[in-house]
Amino acid sequence: MKHATLRQLKVFEAVARLSSFSRAAEALHLTQPAVSIQVRKLEEHAGNALFEQFGKKIYLTPAGAELLQISRAIIQQFEAAEHAMTQFRGICAGKLNVGVISAGDYFFPRLLVEFAGRHPGVTLNFTVHNREGLLTHIADNLTDLAIMVRPPTDLDTVHQAFAPHPYVIVAAPGHPLVGAKRISLDRLMREPFIVREKGSDTRTSMEEGLAGKQADINIAMEIRSTETIKQAVIAGMGISFVSAHTVSQEVRAGSLSVLDVCNFPLMLNWYVVHRRTKRLPPVAQAFKDFLMSDGPSLISQIVPFETFAPLGVAAVDGLEV
Repeated sequence: MKHATLRQLKVFEAVARLSSFSRAAEALHLTQPAVSIQVRKLEEHAGNALFEQFGKKIYLTPAGAELLQISRAIIQQFEAAEHAMTQFRGICAGKLNVGVISAGDYFFPRLLVEFAGRHPGVTLNFTVHNREGLLTHIADNLTDLAIMVRPPTDLDTVHQAFAPHPYVIVAAPGHPLVGAKRISLDRLMREPFIVREKGSDTRTSMEEGLAGKQADINIAMEIRSTETIKQAVIAGMGISFVSAHTVSQEVRAGSLSVLDVCNFPLMLNWYVVHRRTKRLPPVAQAFKDFLMSDGPSLISQIVPFETFAPLGVAAVDGLEV
């Protein structure tokens, strides 16, 4: 292994993490043959096969599983060294690694652009995940900061609320409940729901927001894509519980309507999360401070809460809209 390179270890780790040579190539901005060559060279250095293929799927061999843990430790040590050296270069030369749940990709890129505009020279690495994927990134130390609705309870993290996050019930404009006032949850349960998958932040928020009614929810479809859910609702296939951030454009355009449901909008918070033992590089600390100070006002400009008036969004957990 003495001739193995950090590049080979990073390529190997990406293939193992994504369970795909092609997806690893896309993530690393390489060609698939280049990825295959790097893995083959690493296997030659290791003297063992690292992957085995059954059908169209690839799996780690026992040797590959062992090397994966070692590779991640080596990669993290190099990243720690890079972060330590960043301390001497300052914010302007830093690289910001941040991950966000899928509901955040409707506004988060504009926050990043605003931050980068204030700190020329900052490099951005922005990834979008479902909740499970983002928790994996936190656990594996693959991101400096995570933006989510529910901080993990089984990981030792630091989390701070920085902006409100409303959830609403939407329907097609021609739905019979559009225009009705203070719709009860009992009445809502008669409608077919199009919902996100179990384990997602949106699904968990829905189950909490409809507390005591989970068993009564008429789930017509379970879909992993918020965009597909919106199109299904627009087509009249059912109603849905969604993040207000994800439907603001459709509500303003009139292709979706927000129902006036009792105790809605459901107000939760956006949190910035990182591992407690994580030594944040200066650029990550600066971005965290930026979210805490300017996040609420910037998000409200990008996704105006007036879009959902006259439903009346209230303050929650000390954060005001």
